[in-house]
Amino acid sequence: MDMDSVAGTDRTVRRNTTTLIQSADNSFRAAQMAGLLNVSAYPGEGRSVELHSATDKGRKIIDFVRCSYLGLDNHPLIVAGAIGALERYGNLHWSCARTRLNFKIACELEEALSALFAARVIVYSSVLAANMGALPLLASGHLTDGEKPVVVFDRLAHATLAFHKATVALEAEVLTIEHNDAEALERVCRTGKKVAYVCDGVYSMGGAAPMRKLQDLQSRYGLFLYIDDAHGISIFGDRGEGFARSQINGPLGNRTIIAASLGKGFGASGGMLMLGTQRQEELFRRFAIAHAFSASPNVAALGAAMASASLHGSTELENRQRDLGEKLALFDAMAPTEHRGTKLPIRTITIGDHTDAIECARSLLDMGFYTSVIFFPTVARGKAGIRVCPTAGHSMDEVNALASAICAVRR
Repeated sequence: MDMDSVAGTDRTVRRNTTTLIQSADNSFRAAQMAGLLNVSAYPGEGRSVELHSATDKGRKIIDFVRCSYLGLDNHPLIVAGAIGALERYGNLHWSCARTRLNFKIACELEEALSALFAARVIVYSSVLAANMGALPLLASGHLTDGEKPVVVFDRLAHATLAFHKATVALEAEVLTIEHNDAEALERVCRTGKKVAYVCDGVYSMGGAAPMRKLQDLQSRYGLFLYIDDAHGISIFGDRGEGFARSQINGPLGNRTIIAASLGKGFGASGGMLMLGTQRQEELFRRFAIAHAFSASPNVAALGAAMASASLHGSTELENRQRDLGEKLALFDAMAPTEHRGTKLPIRTITIGDHTDAIECARSLLDMGFYTSVIFFPTVARGKAGIRVCPTAGHSMDEVNALASAICAVRR
């Protein structure tokens, strides 16, 4: 079957930055003028921050923007871990590639995370860096038995994945399918070619990958899965292994790679890859750009991540996961969205026009709540709205007050 006859796929691989700027610049300008972007602030207790922007100097508000879903980013043990590592090593950063020198704590962290998540873990300075190194290797065919795969991207794959389409297309055929369209993906698999699917685990605007369907396609066709689970890590699984890893029984094997964040739910800083085989680990350590030609996370980030890894092995993880579930349930009861009732950590309120969405977000800020206003290109045209992240670090009163405020501004 020729790829041109596979319905539901898009071969287009291009970037049009000029059109993007022309379409979205006015929205960004309006949001910034409303004091909703590039906000300067001091951290306070819990999820509070003190604003220090031109329009809101010195005002304390409750933040529902940060993706620290378990409220760990200011956990005293994680902060102490960062400070302790700096004091112990006396260095912040070694300016050399990791194929040369590595801080011992970086190796210790990778060992701890490998044991925690039952995978071969490599840490990076960010998830973007992890993806940048991984996707060209995936396109090369070295992860798919020497045959270059057709690399299929979910249309809503995060920007840190989609950005690399053009680079991937230099080595392999690239297709894009509609969001979570397992039938379109199966049609590509039926062509008999090696196929790799690139998607998010938990999507940044809400929703999640259909893991059971993807595993079925993997079982029947040998589909290779590359899943960026930045928003799912820590909040799912007995050891915080994340949305995707918690649904894969046993070893990852040689046909699944999971990228994840060491920030967000994990509460530290950086990114990681969960690999399934020794050969994959060798290839990534030798040839992934962000590993072979760049440095590791800095010592403070490594120390913070070590402390978080210890917390992930304790009963506190389960308690915070339960707290998050309670905050989400309260929000859903008062301000239901399309994602109500799920354990996913993100709620989006669709407004429609970007001007109305900006006005709503500014009204919420005036009421003491900082939320993310979202518009094209983050979401489709005409789907502008508000994105909120209730966390385990919020009090029930704070979540209750935000939900009430949202209902008030939407009337």
